[in-house]
Amino acid sequence: MAETKKESSAPKYLWSRLSPHDLWVNSTGLPVHEGYFIQDGRTVKLAPWDEHGVDAAFLRLEGQQGFSEARISEMRPGANTPPSCYGFDEAVYVLEGQGITTLSAPDGSNKRSFEWQKHSLFLIPRYARHQFANTSGQKPARLLHYNYLPLAMAANPDPAYHLVNTYDDGRVLSDASLYSEAKISAGDEMSPGMSCWSGNFFADMRAWDKLDPFRGRGAGGSAVFIRFPASPVWAHMSVFPARSYKKAHRHGPGVLIVIPTGEGFSVMWPEGAEKVFIPWQEGSIFVPPDQWFHQHFNLTESPARYLALHSPYHFNITAEAVKDPARDQIEYTEEDPAIRKYFETELAKRKLTSMMPEEAYKDAKFEWKYK
Repeated sequence: MAETKKESSAPKYLWSRLSPHDLWVNSTGLPVHEGYFIQDGRTVKLAPWDEHGVDAAFLRLEGQQGFSEARISEMRPGANTPPSCYGFDEAVYVLEGQGITTLSAPDGSNKRSFEWQKHSLFLIPRYARHQFANTSGQKPARLLHYNYLPLAMAANPDPAYHLVNTYDDGRVLSDASLYSEAKISAGDEMSPGMSCWSGNFFADMRAWDKLDPFRGRGAGGSAVFIRFPASPVWAHMSVFPARSYKKAHRHGPGVLIVIPTGEGFSVMWPEGAEKVFIPWQEGSIFVPPDQWFHQHFNLTESPARYLALHSPYHFNITAEAVKDPARDQIEYTEEDPAIRKYFETELAKRKLTSMMPEEAYKDAKFEWKYK
């Protein structure tokens, strides 16, 4: 008599091509926007997410690759969200609108609030009870959320463990200065020679001007590295001059880029393969895939800036470990001439010319001028 095969008792997610996070996202029924980029996060299609009191959508862009989650939520005029308490840190960038975030320990103690506006950036720390309020009675407020939930769910696939987590480690909001004015400090091993902007709230990412020369990337650009105290999430913001572009470089997965101001394009490509061109403007969002070269171009008469949100640092270090670090950046003297030609052609369409000096294409040691 043939033996009857028993169905495996192993959870189905173990043998699924989709990650536990992907399976959970699909179960919400919300829109999932895929591809290489979002042209404008302020206009992307959303749907009601009733349990969170918002309209929302997830972004599943090519470069996230299971390292980071990105989603967009929108509060209707005058609306409040119900309180939530997550087991992970989440960075929030304001695409549109104004409002108030109220935070407390999981038991409701140690309550504090702060106001935000368009282009604000702030962190919701893990285990913090939080609630958002749209203070405008006329316009919606739209937020971009970034976190490392896919990594956390790879270890524990239960969504409730991460999204309804009331554990209190005794540190949540214990520092009264966490949401006061951000502080500038000297660089560390993560950003040698560069300033660090440390805090949990940054009022306007377009207005910040305390930047250091970012000499390694060329074009006379500047940058600041951003640290959220007690969080593995981090960020940096880069500003580069009118009619210029930065050197091509590559790194690990999951780094989400959003444009606070400016107009231009970026090019992304895996080594030796076809290039992907991404037009961007205020509100554009994209994620360079793991080890893809990418390069950013400013097509306007004003400086452009981008904000890059990073997954936990040690994952970046592992992903970027190569035998020859010089292979992770392409100097202007070594780049494909078609890159420069495309840039100049795009400028010409706007009746503009490049501000890139000819010497930069001939001398690898060319010294850029910085303010």
